[in-house]
Amino acid sequence: MKPLQIIAAAEAENTGEEYKTKMTTNGHATIADEPEGLGGKNEGPSPVDYLCMSLASCKVITLRMYAKRKNWPLETIRIKVDFVKGSSVESGMNTFYCEVQLTGDLTIEQRTRLMQIAEACPVQKLLSRPTDIGSVLAESSLEYKLTPPTTL
Repeated sequence: MKPLQIIAAAEAENTGEEYKTKMTTNGHATIADEPEGLGGKNEGPSPVDYLCMSLASCKVITLRMYAKRKNWPLETIRIKVDFVKGSSVESGMNTFYCEVQLTGDLTIEQRTRLMQIAEACPVQKLLSRPTDIGSVLAESSLEYKLTPPTTL
């Protein structure tokens, strides 16, 4: 079996403060919560908000890397992501709507290419493909051995 290549990791811990959850990743700490209407205290973004932020930031960073490599005059990149659950649309598919705003002295061809690049960001690729999720119950501690997901 091929060894797993972990490219990102995070931990989350809730100690009974309703839904407020402490999270850490790569030396950074933040919190997640649910809106008051869903029983939380709105002390942080919801998990789905983090998905939207992940997609938006990945698109922005991908565009910045590309424009920098091409030495294009891209000044500001602003991306707004809205998530709509499949149960509320005719297609039945969960959908992320992304609005891209680019400022700078860019040609139409450069803007067109940047939109193509935005569609190819790693998080969009990840969210667009089927994904397995495996969970294991840790034995008396948070440290556990990662194993590939298994089909139940």
